[in-house]
Amino acid sequence: GVAVHWRDNQSGCKGVCDRVAQARTAAAGHPALCAGGECEDLILLEGLDARLDALPAAARARGVVVVLHTMGSHGPAYFKRSPPPFKRFMPECASASLQECSREAVVDAYDNSIVYTDHFLASTIHWLQARAGRYDPALLYLSDHGESLGEGNLYLHGMPYALAPDEQKQVPWIQWVAAGFAQRSGVSSGCLRQMAQRPLSHDYLFHTVLGALDVHTQVYRPELDAYAPCRGPTLAALP
Repeated sequence: GVAVHWRDNQSGCKGVCDRVAQARTAAAGHPALCAGGECEDLILLEGLDARLDALPAAARARGVVVVLHTMGSHGPAYFKRSPPPFKRFMPECASASLQECSREAVVDAYDNSIVYTDHFLASTIHWLQARAGRYDPALLYLSDHGESLGEGNLYLHGMPYALAPDEQKQVPWIQWVAAGFAQRSGVSSGCLRQMAQRPLSHDYLFHTVLGALDVHTQVYRPELDAYAPCRGPTLAALP
């Protein structure tokens, strides 16, 4: 029942966003952010206010979920994932054929993509902070997979889970909550900071989002809600 908007700067949503408002950045044509045939992830914030305003008002009153599907650090063309001002690690591999580069240069290109992702997340938080008078915002960032960068002579990702090294399986979960969100949801920011190093998995994502939006449903499992230990009274699953 909430308003949902999916913005994609990747290869598409694979059917996940078929029933919600969505926009692809491929046709954005932004002169600065979309040079070279693909867009930088900052394009996801361009014109976002207008797209949210176009969502049904009744749904927006119940809550707004924005999914920003980033290009992130997808390989093998890691060098394309960071514009020149963010290339702090050099020399980087400037080829999608990783065998043409030293492992050190591949790592440099990947690390530059992480520098840009850090900038994108900071920019997104600033975007949310600027709208705290309108919303009680929170951000949750989660990678779908990691990358092998030559450890054990392995590259990229996609090995069967039982065989995949930790580099392909261990990913970041980054969260930020505004003061208004913490007050409305009863979540303690201090508690979240104290629990920052506890292990989580992708299984937590669905239930954490349900809890954050105060969605009451039989399928909600508080033990898989990453915010639940830092919230006041835990949400009760309703029949």
